[in-house]
Amino acid sequence: MGVHKQTASPLSGSYIEKPPGNFKGEVNLEEFWESLSKEMISRGFVANGRHNLFAVPPSYHFWAPWIAKSTRHSDTVLNTEFEKVTQERLREELFKQKDDVIRSLCHECAVDSTGSRSDLLLRLSDEMKSTQAYDKIYAKIWSATGGWGVIMCPCGIVYSLKCSFQAESHRDFADLLLSWHHMPNVIIYDFAQALSKHTNLRASEKLPISPFEGRLAEPTQASIELAKCGQLKVSLPWLDEKTRGTDPHGHPVTGSSDHYVLCYHFHEGSTEDEDVLRKLTLVPQLADKVNSEITEQLFAQMKKNDYFLDMSLPSTHLFLMRNIIHHYNENKANKLSTRSAKSFGSNLLTEAVLVKF
Repeated sequence: MGVHKQTASPLSGSYIEKPPGNFKGEVNLEEFWESLSKEMISRGFVANGRHNLFAVPPSYHFWAPWIAKSTRHSDTVLNTEFEKVTQERLREELFKQKDDVIRSLCHECAVDSTGSRSDLLLRLSDEMKSTQAYDKIYAKIWSATGGWGVIMCPCGIVYSLKCSFQAESHRDFADLLLSWHHMPNVIIYDFAQALSKHTNLRASEKLPISPFEGRLAEPTQASIELAKCGQLKVSLPWLDEKTRGTDPHGHPVTGSSDHYVLCYHFHEGSTEDEDVLRKLTLVPQLADKVNSEITEQLFAQMKKNDYFLDMSLPSTHLFLMRNIIHHYNENKANKLSTRSAKSFGSNLLTEAVLVKF
């Protein structure tokens, strides 16, 4: 999972009308994207400057992500972005910034920039109560909107795509995952702990992220110490060969109903020792076999599109991005098919990805 923050529509979430009181965060994906297509087509029949009757204005209650048809549970998907606590999330992200960024923000907000890192953060947090300072910090750390969130497979295929009005949150990815027909057994995300807790709170009756709240082992002091020393290894055999069980909730590719949320590195900003049990390197089937730069590589390719996308209307922005990703997926799938045909049966992971796609 990753977020492309450079690309952002000029429309901020604070200017979007709040959804009706009875809105539960459910949006019809097919209806939304069909409406967007009608807007694009009808522009050719509307005189310049005239109102387009098929226009789709940004709104919290009719703004859907794109999720591949065979990937999602149904046409009704989740978008609960209206429930985000933006200032709280911005403060969390502020505390993760490097010292030079924090000191620069102090200068821009006319805040005393002397003292320790903690002093500067406390001053900025207090200053964020004013609208002017909040906007400056928001623009510095994030774009005008939260950018584009993506969920990709290890081979680079994009399965889900979401444009957020507000800053990135684990809520965005929980919306996508809970809209999937089969949640992935292994989810890789920088803020693994936050995503695990939030997703389980959203579906507390079945706890989708388990066992051990998405960790690879029970968070005992012994397992934590072993993981810190590099002596803990957790094998997930169903990554090599499908489990021959009768678990009705098992993934159709792996047969397992376990769901882990892992990260590439022990997050520097984490204060929880037990998060070391989420390290990708603890799994022999994944260590050194998953490209940790896959999302960054996609975003690097997308940078060439940032300027014209940022200058577009929000609906145009969405329509073009989905088309760009569609062609990217097709090219990627064709290359994988050619490679797979040459080495048939030699790479189970690639084969499984192609079957799902």
